[in-house]
Amino acid sequence: MSTNAAPKFSALDPLDIDLGYSDDELAVRDTVRRFLADNVTPHIAEWFEDGGIPIARELMKQFGDLGVLGMHLHGYGCGGSSAVHYGLACLELEACDSGIRSMVSVQGSLAMFSIYNNGSEEQKQHWLPSMAQGTTIGCFGLTEPDAGSDPASMTTRARRDGTDWVLDGRKMWITNSPIAHVAVVWAKTDDGVRGFIVPTDTPGVSTPEIKHKLSLRASTTGEIVLDNVRLPADAVMPGTDDLTKGTGIKAPLSSLSEARYGILWGAVGAARSAWESAVEYSKQRTQFGRPLAGFQITQEKIADMAVELQKANLLAYHLGRLKDTVGLRPDQVSFGKLNNTREAIEICRTARTILGGNGISLEFPVIRHMVNLESVLTYEGTPEMHQLVLGQAFTGENAFR
Repeated sequence: MSTNAAPKFSALDPLDIDLGYSDDELAVRDTVRRFLADNVTPHIAEWFEDGGIPIARELMKQFGDLGVLGMHLHGYGCGGSSAVHYGLACLELEACDSGIRSMVSVQGSLAMFSIYNNGSEEQKQHWLPSMAQGTTIGCFGLTEPDAGSDPASMTTRARRDGTDWVLDGRKMWITNSPIAHVAVVWAKTDDGVRGFIVPTDTPGVSTPEIKHKLSLRASTTGEIVLDNVRLPADAVMPGTDDLTKGTGIKAPLSSLSEARYGILWGAVGAARSAWESAVEYSKQRTQFGRPLAGFQITQEKIADMAVELQKANLLAYHLGRLKDTVGLRPDQVSFGKLNNTREAIEICRTARTILGGNGISLEFPVIRHMVNLESVLTYEGTPEMHQLVLGQAFTGENAFR
């Protein structure tokens, strides 16, 4: 039996999860947290209210300098960090704002990872170093107006014309597209779905911004419109032609799985921020002659939120360790994305009730996290889709169609 004294209670780490992290992992987490506190958090409510980041391209370069763009990829100017390093960075990014984490995640886990996983050596050498620096911004074009949860039903087409490819179609809800220099676009060909690297200054490409959003307002979101876009033969990523990797929808889905991993960490950050705000508010707000924190129902809410928050935190930690050792299956990523986004949004909703009317004010982060998570809950796989992934894993029956 151990005779060591247990660590002193920490409200932010009641299960002492931090003891499982290395000094280097904690240093990465703390570095990202400090950068955001100094450069982003003071402005994020204003950017959210105004519906955009006026310094988005400059901020991406700063993230490049920080080393978080494609930080879990190896070579080509990328950081080569572990999955846990990357997860902790995503947690801190989303504790600031889901739109900030999306900005980084789409760059590194969707656009860069797609090129890293499927591109030719020449494509990797050409695009990845500048994307890691943030001087080249990427986006990922899979979702369409009528093909969200069912990407196999996409209507974007790529046809051969001599040695060239000609693309026509429209992608929707594309993070970073209005500021992107390059798009990874998935299109149907006569031989299946293939991935194309499309510079956004190519004739026929436009990336109009989507306005009037009430969620992820600080995220730069747009479309990718492809009108008779002519590309050279080497625009196609050869890995999407490789039958050993699975020509077809499996290639973009592998990128989505990589991005979902970041989301399951990020959701913990948003929930933590809302929980912290609720606890501090409950200590300071007086009603009926005593702080809100002194009422049993308030303490019940705080305790229940903390339990779900730390369960989600432990799940992210466990999946990160698995990813770094034996790898993750898609069903495990679905498990994490389903649980952590679902619990995070409930934590934010409960936190909002503790703040009362102030809970809908941008003076506090709670309502911002809450409405952001309405998008995070459903993008890159709705809860229903992840339930079906898990249902198939448990029963062996495919219930998607």
